[in-house]
Order: sequence, then structure tokens, then C-alpha cells
Amino acid sequence: MSGTSSIRIGGAGGFWGEALSAAPQLLRGGELDYLVFDYLAEITMSIMARARAKDPAQGYATDFVTGVMKPCLAEIASRGVKVISNAGGVNPRACADAVRALIDKAGLDLKVAVVEGDDLLARAQELADAGHTEMFSGAAFPPVGAVASINAYLGAFPIAEALARGADIVITGRVVDSAVTLGACIHEFGWQRDQHDLLAAGTLAGHIIECGPQATGGNFTDWRDVADDLESIGYPIAEISADGSFICTKPPQTGGKVSVGTVCEQMVYEIGDPQAYVVPDVVCDFSAVEVTQEGPDRVKLTGAKGYPAPDTYKVCTTYADGWRGGLMMAFIGLDAAEKARTYAETSLSRARAVLRQANAPDFTETSIEIIGDDSQYGAAGTSPASREVVMKLAAKHPDPKGIGALLKEVTGLALATPAGLTSFSGGRPKPSPVVRLFSFLLPKDEVTISVDVDDDAAPLPPEQGTAFDPASLARPADPEPATDGTVNVPLVKLAWARSGDKGDKANIGVIARDAAYLPYIAAALTEDAVAQRFAHFLDTSSGGGRVERFCLPGSHAFNFLLHDALGGGGVASLRADPQAKAYAQILLDHPVSVPADLAGRL
Repeated sequence: MSGTSSIRIGGAGGFWGEALSAAPQLLRGGELDYLVFDYLAEITMSIMARARAKDPAQGYATDFVTGVMKPCLAEIASRGVKVISNAGGVNPRACADAVRALIDKAGLDLKVAVVEGDDLLARAQELADAGHTEMFSGAAFPPVGAVASINAYLGAFPIAEALARGADIVITGRVVDSAVTLGACIHEFGWQRDQHDLLAAGTLAGHIIECGPQATGGNFTDWRDVADDLESIGYPIAEISADGSFICTKPPQTGGKVSVGTVCEQMVYEIGDPQAYVVPDVVCDFSAVEVTQEGPDRVKLTGAKGYPAPDTYKVCTTYADGWRGGLMMAFIGLDAAEKARTYAETSLSRARAVLRQANAPDFTETSIEIIGDDSQYGAAGTSPASREVVMKLAAKHPDPKGIGALLKEVTGLALATPAGLTSFSGGRPKPSPVVRLFSFLLPKDEVTISVDVDDDAAPLPPEQGTAFDPASLARPADPEPATDGTVNVPLVKLAWARSGDKGDKANIGVIARDAAYLPYIAAALTEDAVAQRFAHFLDTSSGGGRVERFCLPGSHAFNFLLHDALGGGGVASLRADPQAKAYAQILLDHPVSVPADLAGRL
């Protein structure tokens, strides 16, 4: 369908577990054309795969059916709003069947489409035999018997095809997060595969709203600006025009805030190289995107650039790699941090003695973090003595019994520990599987995609693409670092920042509050300075742990990509912060040298 001048898309879900109030709020006050949901992350896929292994009817986001579709179907139908969601997880057909059952029971006339083809688990042995290696580390394909899920990240054109065939509700498996928004744009505006700038703009719109209220004041650096009304925070709406420009807003009479700061923070969230944000339909360049305040809670974005689609799909494989377990306990009183560390180290020592007695191997990895003793800043034991801390102790072992031995010793030592130990939660934790991520690239012609609209399935022609080399890009010049600074101020006075993860990589986006501040930020936040700031988190073995800095001159920002920074990332990590959610907060008190007169105005 083409000829539409603009559409309104509401972002009602950013992860599996999102607040169920989002969809009703957007339906009630959003005047929407589309309602989109993004439920999937690498961790989510492994959880859903385990659920499907236990019950072939499971493996999807069940609360999408029971908590969103069931109470909202009648209003969705009456308002003519179309729904696009990747809630299908590893079992989109079962999800669609559950939604169709609700539609039939309600006596409504809504068509449900399923996009399939991303699930490659049945081809595990074939893919292993083909010699695919991990796209970042070069590691060999994991043991087939340990693999839990294999899913290609599909794009937006199959979603557009489902809409063109009359679907009211489109349910997918693994697609890139922004595809649920871009698919609606392709359908409504008739965008073609070679209109790369438009596809990049639609991808950006999807990226801004894919994490729900993170664009409307959630996780915002200036959190006090929205603290009074977080209870009623509004969910984002993208008003997208046929020319690719769009406005981010939210429903009236809702809390939160839509500002240059809130939107820019979301733009730099988890993007890696901002000039090579690769999705199946286009390679996006966000470096020149301009973000302007158009009015209260209305922010306009323009200037996304695109390059031809890549010739491969990124494929996410999750696999089991041993067991992990741990717990958090508090110490209160004098010398709390020292007491907590003694307790943790003694618990590990006793557990190792048990393992030796049983002729069992040692733990493959252990982690002790004393929260409240600056452990997340790499400065444990150097801060003023705290009188209350939380001890986090965790370990990995090839056998769940090894983790069980540690958990037993930790709790069994409670009456012999230094004084001040306390715990709120009851019961002993249990070992859980370590799930690792293995990503690789697969030629597009090796993936068959189909679209099924109410049991009328049709395969799509293989998608095409062009090999992409980031080295071919013309890079914008970094701002000339300022040299006239005389007074140190914390970075937070000059910038907003947000951080996130992709596998074992962390990204930290830093946006200058004023373009004039960028040269001072450039001087202070070099790649070496950031690497030193996070040295305690970076795995520099075998040449890893490097830091890259990318410039986004359009939004007066930098994006830092920290490689090998999360201890494996996700549920493969033993860290207290395995997804880098707090890395921006750690960086925001980094000293930046500015002129004395500027410091006086901050």
C-alpha cells in the first residue's frame, strides 16, 4: 500500500516481562495505526527454547496472549489497530494458534499471520559440519548436543508481505528488534529495497521505540526530571512520515518526558558502530542524525542514511556450557566489606575442599563482588569504610553438584562467619545452566522464509544482499580536543549517557548537553581513558578487551564499544551487572577539564 502520508506506531513492549499497562495506555490515548511489541533478547531465546523442550506447545511469550491480546482484542478490533509482535519466540505457530483461539471465542474477524523461517535448530548438525565459526571470537561451532536454539535474525519485508496479504496481527519468531516498526512503514509507504535512506529511517524509528519507556524518561540520566510521575510514564509513539522523518512523542496526560536527551540516549543504546548498524534490510548510518525539540514531548529525528542490505543473516545460537550458582547476602556494621570478603573467600575454600575430597574438578570461574565497597568501580577496599554492604558470590562448574557444594557451604558457614551477616530472602539457591551465545553469519539464500495468513502459507523468494565492509566507510572527523580546561567537573554536568550490551560487548553512548561541550568531552574520554576506567571489567587475554570510540556529529555524541567486557555476557556471566546497564553511570562521574568560567556556569 502506498500513498499514505504518515502513520502512528506505539511501542508497547521492550522485553519479555514489560508492564501490561502499556498496550491499554497506547490504545486509549495514542490514536494509533499500529501497536508493536519487541519481546526477544538472546537470553530470552534460551529460556523459551528450554520451555519448548519441556512442552512442544510452549516457547513463546505467553503474557502477550494472556496479558495483552485477551483483554485488548476487542478494542484493537474496534479501533482498527494492527498488531506486530515477535512474541512467537521459538514457537510462533503455537503463539498464533493461541491468539486465534481468543479471536474465535470473542467472535471477532481478525486475520493472524505467522512469519517463519528463522528457526534453524533442526539444521544444527548441518551447520556444525559446515564449519561455521563465531563471528567475533573465531571459536568453533559448539557441540551439537549442547545447543538449545539457533535463530536467524530476519528482517521487515516478510512482515510487510503479511500485512499486504490482509493480516491484522503479525506474529514472528526472531526478527531484529526494529523490524516490527519498519515492516509497517514498508507496507504503508511502499518503500522499496533500494530506498536505503528510507529503510534506515524506518529502522531508526523502530530502534527509538523498541525499548518502550526508555525513550520517554525511563533510565534517563536526569532521572529527577521524571521521578515524580514514573508511576504513569507514557510509552513512546513514532509519528512516521513517508519521507522517513519522524517525531517521537507519547500519549497525553501521561508521565515521563520526551526530550532531546531522552531520545538521544535511546538512539545510542546498544548500537555498536553508529555508521554500520547492520540489519537484514539495510546497513544504517546514524552518525549524522539530527534530533530537535519540536514542542512539549515532541522530538523530531531526520538524517538517517542507508547502504545496501547485507548478503548474510546474523544467526544467534545458544548452548549449554556447564552450571553456575550464587547468592547475595548483606553484612552490616564495622568493617562490613572486610567481613563480607572473608566470608566469601572462606566459603569458596571450604567448597574446594569438598570437591577435592570427591575427586571432582575445581570451579572453572568464581566471582566475589562487594556491593557498597566500590567493587563496580574497580576500587574495592579504597573507598571510605562502609558500614553496610552486599556480598555477591558466584561460581561456575561443569557439574551441578559442584555448584551445590558451594551453595551448601555458604549457607552452612553462616553461624561461623564474622559478625553482621543478614539475609532477607529464605531458601537456598539452586544451580542453573550456563547458557552461552554463539553468533555467526549465514548466506541469505540458505534461509527459507514463509508467511502464513490464517493457515494459508506461502514461501518467499530468497532475499538478496551485498557484502558489506565497514572499512569502506568515510568516517567523520572527531572534534578537535579542547586544551584550555583548567577545572575538573564530572561528565554528568556536560553530558547524558546510556549503556547496554550485545553478547560480551558493552556500549556506552555519551551525548553532549551542548555542542560546545563536545571538545572537552573528546579530550577527556579517549579510548585509553575509557579502557583504564573499565580495566577491571575488560578481558585482555589473547588480545581482547579493546575499546573503540565512534563519533556522531549530528547529535554531538560519542559511542564507545568495549569488547570482551561482560564476563561472557547474559547468563554466561557471573557479574552483578552482566548486561552493562550501569556502565554509563560509572562513567558519568569521570572528570572532564573545562575552563573555570564554564565550570562556574554549570
